[in-house]
Amino acid sequence: MSLSLPLGFSCHVANIGVKDTSTDFVVVAADHTCAAAAVFTQSRFSGPSVVVSRANIAQHRARGVVVISKNANVATGQQGLANAHEIVAGVASALGCPAHEVQIASTGVIGRQYPMDRIRAGLSALALPFTGNDAHAVATGIMTTDTVEKVASATISGSSAVVVGVAKGVGMIEPNMATLITLMFTDADIDPASLDTIFRRVIDRTFNCVSVDTDTSTSDTAIVLASGVAGSVDIAAFEAALFHVALSLTKQVARDGEGAETLIEVVVDGARDNAQAKRVAKAIVNSPLVKTAVHGADPNWGRVAMAVGKCSDETDIIEQNVVIRFGSQECFPNQVDAAGLAQLSAYLGGDEVLPWRRRSAHSCEPRHCRWHRHRVGMRSHRRIRAHQRRLHNLTSPGATRHRQTSPAPNPPARLHGRDLGQLVSHIAPMQTGAM
Repeated sequence: MSLSLPLGFSCHVANIGVKDTSTDFVVVAADHTCAAAAVFTQSRFSGPSVVVSRANIAQHRARGVVVISKNANVATGQQGLANAHEIVAGVASALGCPAHEVQIASTGVIGRQYPMDRIRAGLSALALPFTGNDAHAVATGIMTTDTVEKVASATISGSSAVVVGVAKGVGMIEPNMATLITLMFTDADIDPASLDTIFRRVIDRTFNCVSVDTDTSTSDTAIVLASGVAGSVDIAAFEAALFHVALSLTKQVARDGEGAETLIEVVVDGARDNAQAKRVAKAIVNSPLVKTAVHGADPNWGRVAMAVGKCSDETDIIEQNVVIRFGSQECFPNQVDAAGLAQLSAYLGGDEVLPWRRRSAHSCEPRHCRWHRHRVGMRSHRRIRAHQRRLHNLTSPGATRHRQTSPAPNPPARLHGRDLGQLVSHIAPMQTGAM
């Protein structure tokens, strides 16, 4: 199924022989200079592409983005930096814009110089107007060891405007920013300041929450451009659509992790703040014991409790206020008998597993709670989708427990449309550090 870029964007996708015969040179251009935002890896070993793009995004305006795959251009010294500047200048010349209006991203092997003779030939072939607008072609062109292209789209409620996103990434996924490379485009008219604020908030709650191998990439880049062709939109509806696209891409990245056959999703509800929620979630998904329990279809909820408990600096997490569930089955504090454990084991061996962690008393509906997703792709030999662990109101020591006897409600990840917008609008914003 084809997916077009939003109005006001076109693309050029080609093979220039960076490594092999697959497409490896992508330029997406806006018809005119437009609002833009970007965040980058916090690695102290970031590559020249990150250095150049970080400087170029300062005015939150851009005309286009160029991505070179199969070569990361990292640890390449001054020559690598000069090459990145040359590529940006070449693309800017073709687009008829200043060099600072071009973003660049690179992904692939570290420590090798660009094959500049081939890249110069690719630059010389650029000529407006670009005839391409296929988002799948863009997604394929930025791939390295990905097994499938990653694309997502959403219509902004109340308008004809859309958000379209692509991403690549299967390894070095434990970010302090976005993850690997993701490009998002919209034809909504969003002012640069709002776009930057919203984009950082969305990235922090999606790509910033994925882990495959705990290794942070040197080239992580997340970019969004807004052409404005479709006109003004409701800002909350825009954020909801952007979140939907980013969340879909995040899950696709986690599922395609190198060697990964299991996806765990952790949702933390009712924590003191997003920082605490993120810490607890990461403690769970990065625990080797939790990973092996899920892989082995072993409903060992004690490993989840252990992972939460090792957040020892979080002194307001109270054991008595925590309930652990897998699906709708409570495992703690109500104990599961042998028959129940056998059922849970069979459940964990299914195609989709929704383990929950929930607290009762003053627990609130998802749209009123702070919550946090954290995803990890697990290296295993069998496909399981372990999706939801939810922790509700960890921090109210005086609460009285009233456990649910009815099935648990649908997890936040399954909310759509209006409900998703409400979720977004009720989550406290997070401050994303300097990128």
